[in-house]
Amino acid sequence: MGVMKRVSLVFKAKANKALDKMEDPRETLDYSYQRQLELLTKVRRGVADVATSRKRVELQMNQLQQSSNKLEDQARKALGMGREDLARAALERKASAQTQLNDLQVQYAQLQAEEEKLTVASQRLQSKVDAFRTRKETIKATYTAAEAQTRINEAFSGISEEMGDVGMAIQRAEDKTAQMQARAGAIDELMASGALDDAVGGSRRDDIQSELDMMSASSDVERELSRLKGEITASAPKQLEGGANGNSQATQSQPQSAQGAQDQGGPYAPPPPAPTQAAPAGIPVSDLPAAEPQDGEGS
Repeated sequence: MGVMKRVSLVFKAKANKALDKMEDPRETLDYSYQRQLELLTKVRRGVADVATSRKRVELQMNQLQQSSNKLEDQARKALGMGREDLARAALERKASAQTQLNDLQVQYAQLQAEEEKLTVASQRLQSKVDAFRTRKETIKATYTAAEAQTRINEAFSGISEEMGDVGMAIQRAEDKTAQMQARAGAIDELMASGALDDAVGGSRRDDIQSELDMMSASSDVERELSRLKGEITASAPKQLEGGANGNSQATQSQPQSAQGAQDQGGPYAPPPPAPTQAAPAGIPVSDLPAAEPQDGEGS
């Protein structure tokens, strides 16, 4: 097989496949029915033409028959008047007319037979066209029902192109919805943990700066505490100067009391007096709480 024949074969196969795919049986049946109607119309037109020709021949035959009868009457009158020559001429014309009449009778018979054939063919064709029309409508209805049933089955099974596109659209919508839900949940968790507080406020969270701020605040507190301690320590000697004499007398009496206790043979020595509490700066000494008496004092 040559290259050109193979190319032609491939082209014909592709064209046939494309035509089969594009062909609609209902349209093909309608076109065939239309062609049959056109053929039936042509047959009927042919019957009408044959009938017209037959009628024309019939009219000519009638005219020739009348002419022949007239010539025969003329021949009789001529003989009655003693004109044999005229009678002979009339009979000659009658013979010629009879010959034409015989030819027309043959043509008339042929046309009549042809008309009968065409009439029978037209009737048969009409019956076939009617039967084809009924079958065509039945086939079209069956094909339409089968096509609808096929589409319904494909829709139910999900293998049709339309339902496939719908299924893909639904799947994409579900995927996007799940993604948005996951994103919303992640943002809620980040906001609950405080990771997005600074981002929402317009600044980025800085842990180092926060730690430095906390240390600075602690340093300020310690500095203030040291200042308060210094003020208390500086005001304590001034308050203790007024009670120095009483403290010295209490100090001199303390060894004597201790000596007396030792002379009495008591194993217990009284504890030293409690130190005087220094008053903070700005607080009177009288407002300070009194020291609780030790065991043995005031008894």
